[in-house]
Amino acid sequence: MKFNEFKIGMVINHPPIVVDEQEMLAFAKSYDPQWFHVDAERAAEGRWGGLIGSGWLTCSLAMRMAVNAALSDSESFGSPGLERLRWMVPVRPGDALRLEATVDSVRTSSSRDDLGIMRWSWRVFNQRDEQVLDVEATSLFDLGQA
Repeated sequence: MKFNEFKIGMVINHPPIVVDEQEMLAFAKSYDPQWFHVDAERAAEGRWGGLIGSGWLTCSLAMRMAVNAALSDSESFGSPGLERLRWMVPVRPGDALRLEATVDSVRTSSSRDDLGIMRWSWRVFNQRDEQVLDVEATSLFDLGQA
């Protein structure tokens, strides 16, 4: 989508993607090797009753869905960061996650007319419609590239 297509209140959806156990383990071993992400036997005895995915994997999957659903053909060039990030329910192997993103604000920078700024809220749900992730993100757009 192009920057001028984003409207306040617009809801952008991405269909479910299934969390692959091998991908989940590989991610955790490389980036978040805590025992409840990488050790199935110990995790089975732990608080979560089995392996859970890293929250950072959940964020990465949400980013993949946001790019696929909205950003891949846009003028997006980065982000200054997040205002809110919450992991609400553990993600497990085989979960089917879907993205529901709402555009909260869209504006042109007050100091640069070639800079678009969009704030949007991402909600990720599993196959039981339990919300697993809540993020408020800001995306920047190079309007000189339009």
